[in-house]
Amino acid sequence: MKKFSTSIYGYSKSEVNSFVRDVAKEYESMLDNLKKRDAEIASLKQKLIQYQTMENTLNKALLVAEDASNQIKRMARDESKSIIDDAKRNASRIVNEALLKAEKLEQDGETLRQRIIAFKRRFKSIVETELDAIDQIDEDY
Repeated sequence: MKKFSTSIYGYSKSEVNSFVRDVAKEYESMLDNLKKRDAEIASLKQKLIQYQTMENTLNKALLVAEDASNQIKRMARDESKSIIDDAKRNASRIVNEALLKAEKLEQDGETLRQRIIAFKRRFKSIVETELDAIDQIDEDY
């Protein structure tokens, strides 16, 4: 606390005036500092709002990206399941066709064996008939 010297008429005017000037200067300086800090606070608040907006935007983008990723995964699983199902159907069809062909070839082979047996019998019969005829010729002469 400031002490003023006294005179007959009260406190020294020059000291009081000097003190008031000092207080006014200090008050103006403090007021300027407060204004600067208020401006800085306002600027920081604005930046904070911008960063919060950016954070919200990034969060939304992350959610959209996650949803898109999940959708792509789901579509890939569905497509792979479809491909596997198609492959299984094709494999079953191919196996069935192969079995049918094998069965037909087996039937054709069996038919051919029967024909060969029948041919052998007929040929043998013809040969035997011819041999009998030759034997008959020998007996006739």
